[in-house]
Amino acid sequence: MQQRTVRKFVVFLSLFAFAVLISGCKKQVAATPPAPAPAPPPAQPTVTMNASPSTINPGQTATLSWSSTNATDLDIEPGVGKVAPQGATPVNPTQSTTFTITATGAGGNATATARVEVTAPPAAAAPPAQPNLSDLFAQNVKDAFFDLDKAELRPDARDALTKDAEFLRSYPQVRVSIEGHCDERGSTEYNLALGQSRAEAAKNYLISLGISADRMETVSWGKERPVCTEHNEDCWQQNRRAHFVLAH
Repeated sequence: MQQRTVRKFVVFLSLFAFAVLISGCKKQVAATPPAPAPAPPPAQPTVTMNASPSTINPGQTATLSWSSTNATDLDIEPGVGKVAPQGATPVNPTQSTTFTITATGAGGNATATARVEVTAPPAAAAPPAQPNLSDLFAQNVKDAFFDLDKAELRPDARDALTKDAEFLRSYPQVRVSIEGHCDERGSTEYNLALGQSRAEAAKNYLISLGISADRMETVSWGKERPVCTEHNEDCWQQNRRAHFVLAH
């Protein structure tokens, strides 16, 4: 009985030793190394730009200043082109302009803007409207008035004609027609002759003041073209006149 037990024990030890031997002979499997961490993405470029001064008058200059990070290529438009990663440049736009800087790098691109306002020149004040020659003539050349049945110049008529002569000297290009007029009394033939005498009297006085005769012509309308049609002395006096018309 004891021998059988010993024999079992020996068999058990043999089996255990064999199992250990087999286990030790197996090839060792290497452990898988961990995967490397991914590389960080390239940094995104940044850029800033400003204009000083931001408002100028035509012909003046403004300065663009800028700085950037993570950029390898920078461009300013319009009109400037490629620039360094940071710096400044003068610009003199002729009209209000928005400048744009584009920064490009491995991580992409970025933009910034700066605007330069160019003030409009003040509008030139329009010169005051000048009266035309017809208006000046009407404002400055006055009629000479006469007494009933008379063609002699009264003092007030001489004063009016003296001022007319001043205007005609100031505007040597002006030619005039001097019309002789009468009131309604008397015959048509009588008033035509009287009107002509009045027109000639005004012309001759202007000649005596230095106005050339070839700048003046005379005509008589007698009583045919009254300026006033009432039948009283005030109205008749208005019609007894040498009237000036701008000749063309």
